[in-house]
Amino acid sequence: MIQRRPGAIPLAIFLFVASPRPAARSDDSLSYKYENYTEAGGRVGVQTQGIVANQEIGADMRLGLTAVTDAIAGATPTGLPAPAGSDQVPLAHLSDHRKAWETDLSRQFSAINISAGLSESREHDYISTGWSLNTLTDLDQKNTTLLVGVAGHDDDVETFYDPQRIYVKKHSFNAIMGVTQILDPRTTVTLNLAWGRETGYLSDQYKLVEQNIEVIPGVFFPLVFAENRPSEHNTGVVFASINRGFPEAHGALEGSYRFYGDTYGVRANTVELQWLQKIGDRFTVGPDLRYYEQNAAKFFYYDLSTTDIVPSTTPNPSGPAYSSDYRLSSLFTTTYGLKAVWKPRDWLQLDVACDRYTMRGRDGITPQSAYPRANIITFGAKISW
Repeated sequence: MIQRRPGAIPLAIFLFVASPRPAARSDDSLSYKYENYTEAGGRVGVQTQGIVANQEIGADMRLGLTAVTDAIAGATPTGLPAPAGSDQVPLAHLSDHRKAWETDLSRQFSAINISAGLSESREHDYISTGWSLNTLTDLDQKNTTLLVGVAGHDDDVETFYDPQRIYVKKHSFNAIMGVTQILDPRTTVTLNLAWGRETGYLSDQYKLVEQNIEVIPGVFFPLVFAENRPSEHNTGVVFASINRGFPEAHGALEGSYRFYGDTYGVRANTVELQWLQKIGDRFTVGPDLRYYEQNAAKFFYYDLSTTDIVPSTTPNPSGPAYSSDYRLSSLFTTTYGLKAVWKPRDWLQLDVACDRYTMRGRDGITPQSAYPRANIITFGAKISW
């Protein structure tokens, strides 16, 4: 059984959401990044390689190009419950190769920077095309920066329930507004508000649910169905961060908080702290700690045996929603690690990072074997001119 990478995010949406603060104008550069994500117990492994190029075009324009490739293999939970007498949930093999690219063109006017982007991501069963438009406006002698952006995706998802209609559509739209304020020479704060909407086929076509059916009095037989999520999904995010420099310690502290809520009933909180310590003129180290927690989606069930739900043999957005995907359960994650950056030359930067990622369930029902633990190792190099 082949499965799409769990939690895969289309490239442009990832960049749009994961970069909530306006970035400083960068030098012309070429960057390479390699990341190895390895889950314990033979679970999912992902090797990612990416190249990012930035080049000025004239005095006021800049072109950015990003190319990413993922090699994915391993095993992931199917959604079915653990067999009687066992706490190990069933796993299915996962294997895929993803290729993605994004291009971004920006123009600097007197007090506003406007950038437009296009992107595409391809897997064997998932094709995503996207666009983005962002503006950064400087106010108060560049002490205040306003961010306004929108992005969208038009995706094709391969399914198996209708041989006459192999691919079905999924659409998304995201908007973000934010402000970054310099409070003093050492302190910067950011506040962003983001909203998103998805429509179309939103289920994971590989995730399953189980329901025990009583065939004769006292005799039950387990039947397996595909999950069924709603065809509409709205999300909201509030993000706040503070950056404080400590020149006497040659370091800086960054703290952030993120609240997430959606129409699935999920509410999530994320807190992250990072210290950046400069050692000499060319070396920087940064320990990082991140904590995330969420409650379960309102249609998450470990299995359907204790419910009155009548599952459908094909997706039915107007019918009851149900999923046994562990990623929709009540859970928390912790990530901690260390990053080191070295600049042996003014034009060359090298970095390495090691992180430990752990996810744990909180509902007291879903076995802990459903939740991954992973090591993440990242190497990077950047040449500027």
